Amino acid sequence: MSSDGTLDSPGITLPPPLVYVAGIVLGWIVQRGRPLPIFDPHSRLRAPLALLFGLGWLLFFGAAFTSFARSRTTLIPNRPARALVTTGIYSVTRNPMYVSLALLYLAVAMVLDSWWIVLLLPLVLLVIGRWVIAREERYLARAFPHDYDEYRRRVRRWL
Repeated sequence: MSSDGTLDSPGITLPPPLVYVAGIVLGWIVQRGRPLPIFDPHSRLRAPLALLFGLGWLLFFGAAFTSFARSRTTLIPNRPARALVTTGIYSVTRNPMYVSLALLYLAVAMVLDSWWIVLLLPLVLLVIGRWVIAREERYLARAFPHDYDEYRRRVRRWL
């Protein structure tokens, strides 16, 4: 609860997956005008790499989803958290869902065969870091002051 008695939240108005989608769409648009393929036409790496990144997404997202479900708290970042999740994949990284989305992003880049999409990933992660994760961290520090501070010291933000 906030000081005025209303439920507190991180204040995130833009759904984080849309930030990743925006990077993919922008990269795809640039790719259409100035092709910059990752693979040569005869490469056999494209599908296996896309599959590898896709499986990474599935593992990270599945582990994060399971941890949230066990804690009975929301996955949606603009809603109040009922619990601070620190177990499972969250004992390895504080942001497994954003790591999973980055892996899915790379899988799509492999499928679309575009360096432009890959080159935009740092910008996407910068936006996620500044406009999403920073707000989430401030919120969690307010909602779970002692526990979150200790958790932040113990577990890395990314990997």
